[in-house]
This record gives sequence, structure tokens and C-alpha cells, in this order.
Amino acid sequence: MVDESSESVDTEKRATLRRFAALGAAGPLSRLVDTSSSSDAHDAIVGYLSTTPGAHFSKIRDDLSLGTGETQHHLRRLVDSHAIESFRDGEYRRYVEADRFSEYEKVALGYLRRETARGMLIVLLRDPDATASDIAHTLDVSRPTVSKYAKELESAALLSRKNGYTVERPETMLTLLVQYADSFGEDAIALAVDADSLIQYDPPDSS
Repeated sequence: MVDESSESVDTEKRATLRRFAALGAAGPLSRLVDTSSSSDAHDAIVGYLSTTPGAHFSKIRDDLSLGTGETQHHLRRLVDSHAIESFRDGEYRRYVEADRFSEYEKVALGYLRRETARGMLIVLLRDPDATASDIAHTLDVSRPTVSKYAKELESAALLSRKNGYTVERPETMLTLLVQYADSFGEDAIALAVDADSLIQYDPPDSS
């Protein structure tokens, strides 16, 4: 007797792999698609990382419904071929396309993959005058939680606490959030929609 639920899960997994494999074939990492492989897993990881830079091992494995050994195997092959690179971020090991992101951007991606840290940065990009209380209220977290993450973000050179809270290199942060908004979630997607209004341009005085 065929287990229909298992068959459904397997069909969904194949569809997910094929979707990301297609992204890999069409995206900037297309040169890395392994046409000699009979598995979609390698190609799916390529496609996934082109749209979700900074993802950690467990997220890659779970989002693509791969096995632990299978994920390890393909990530190792991609790292060994210098197609992607990994970096340590606290307890996580994160993955990005090789030679695409600066060290600062990789640190930023690591924090943008954390829900509370990302939320704080988005609030401050929208309202540079937001206080700790404003942030706590908007994100529905405690003031101590805001203080904890603010300290971490300052240590990572992503935030200044000299006069309130100020996002360091806001253009870089906004660019990452907008470019990969779909992978960050609804808060980043909403920010991307409003991005034009958040960018200030002061033309030089021609007089």
C-alpha cells in the first residue's frame, strides 16, 4: 500500500528543488550548475544561495527538504570548487557566493538573518529618530531585548549608539534588504516597496 502523505511530501520536495534549480540555471551562479549530476540538489543549492545569501546550514537543509549528509556533501563540493564561501557567525556557519560580498556585507547579512536585529534596523531605516522605546513597541519586544541587540549591532559596526541609535552605512543596509527582500520576509518586502521614499539625494549646488 502506497503512503499518500509520503508521496505528497516527496512530490513537494521535488517541486521545491526544481524551482530553485531553475533559479540557479538562470541566475548569476548559473556557471556552477552541475549538468553531469542526476540530482537536483546541487543545482537547487546554487539557486537558493543566489536568492538567500547568508543562509546557515540548517536553513538551507530544511528549506530545500534535503538530508543532512546530502546538504553537507553538496555544500562541501561548492566550497571546495571556490564557488561559494562560508563564514562563522556565532553558533552558525553561513554561506554566500564567493567573491560577491565584502566582509562588512557578510556581517550585515548575518544580522539581517536574525529577526529582531533585522526588525531594529528596518525601524531605524524608516525612522532615524526612533528611540529604544519606539523600537520595542514596534517590534513588540522588551527594552532589555532592544538594548541587547543594539550592543551586538554596535560591536559589529552596524549601529552607532553615540546619539540615540543610528544605522551605520545605511545605503549598504538598504541595498541588501531591498535586493534580497523576498528571503527576509514581509518586513523587508514592505521596506522595499517604500525604498524610493527613504533614499535622500541632495544634488550639488550648481550656482
